[in-house]
Amino acid sequence: MKQIFKIALFIATLNFLTDCNGQTKSESNQNEIKIDKNKLIGGGCDGCELMYVGMPKVISSEHTSNGWTEGKHKLILTGKVFQLDGKTPASDVIIYYWHTDDKGLYSSNNQTPEQAKVHGKLRGWVKADKSGNYTIKTSRPAAYPNDNIPQHIHLSIKEPDITNEYYADLYFDDDPLYLNHKKKYGKIDRAGTELLRIVLDGNIQIAEHNIVLGLNIPDYPNKSKTDIQSGLQVGEDQPSFIPFHAFGPDKGTRTCPVCKYGRYHGIVYFVGDKPNWDDIKKWLEQLDYESIIREKYLKAYFVFGNSNNFNKQTRQMELEKIGTELNLQKIALTFVPSFADTESEVNLNNINPNVENTFIIYRHRTIVDKYINLKPTDHNFKLIAEILDKTKGNYFDLHEPKHE
Repeated sequence: MKQIFKIALFIATLNFLTDCNGQTKSESNQNEIKIDKNKLIGGGCDGCELMYVGMPKVISSEHTSNGWTEGKHKLILTGKVFQLDGKTPASDVIIYYWHTDDKGLYSSNNQTPEQAKVHGKLRGWVKADKSGNYTIKTSRPAAYPNDNIPQHIHLSIKEPDITNEYYADLYFDDDPLYLNHKKKYGKIDRAGTELLRIVLDGNIQIAEHNIVLGLNIPDYPNKSKTDIQSGLQVGEDQPSFIPFHAFGPDKGTRTCPVCKYGRYHGIVYFVGDKPNWDDIKKWLEQLDYESIIREKYLKAYFVFGNSNNFNKQTRQMELEKIGTELNLQKIALTFVPSFADTESEVNLNNINPNVENTFIIYRHRTIVDKYINLKPTDHNFKLIAEILDKTKGNYFDLHEPKHE
């Protein structure tokens, strides 16, 4: 019965989507990839079809729910929508959200459509603007009463070129219920990291969250093709791992780059089985320079994962010598036996040891950019600096709440 209802809603919505976008499917992007319309992208979604119930004909890039005025904890969920590469802004994407109230219930009011009461009154729509921006002003949801499911926000995402909508669920990293949930179900990261990390502006909680269309979405048409793969995708979280620190502030320890320093920007510079030491030294000096001028707002790590003839003592002495030779001040020189090593958990980074280098740039623990085989040129030095400036966001200097 639900499937019949969904089909009916979809058919009824086609005209709306045509009016809203000002074009029919055949009139849209001529370079659009051909999609099998019989294949359900995203694997289906229980309840996502309700996004069409009460959907306004004109949708703004900003929406305010009743929770903003009625809820105990004001929440701003904001960010950008990107194509699968995590870098190209995507416009005209409709995002429908719904979540619980302060009691953990999907409560409704007399303005809630009868068909959508299962989603309650704290629901709404935003459409990404020309730069991919969206903002939702609402309240922080409470967990279901008498249950162990963590606080969460449901999203239903409808792209102009994809026949059906697909879902993404968002959780809060400071919710004590989340860890057990992750252990039980895993971290899925549909359309970007599933974790929201809060910063505070007075009594307003702000969660910056970028949506990467198609990321970890089953059967999504691959619009981002590259012959060389190394590292996780932009939009995913930079994983924790414990390299050996040979030189730098944490020398002699196995400090995790993300765990100790994850609030602002971080750069992890991976080099594997094909080191070019002339180029490496130029990059180390440049990353150290950026770390010095940005002070607490940037931490850079060099991770050497050459598996050829690995000897821990020899590797440590090599890196100590380079750090002293270059008079490095801030950057950490670290190493692991190989990028496949599970003891250090560096393997979680999915680094290709056969590429010359992999640069991972993260902010607040989430990967915001990535480069492979990047040469140490003035142009690329400027590129890294520009990326750091560009990805600060509007709330870079705000503080996190104290975590227990």
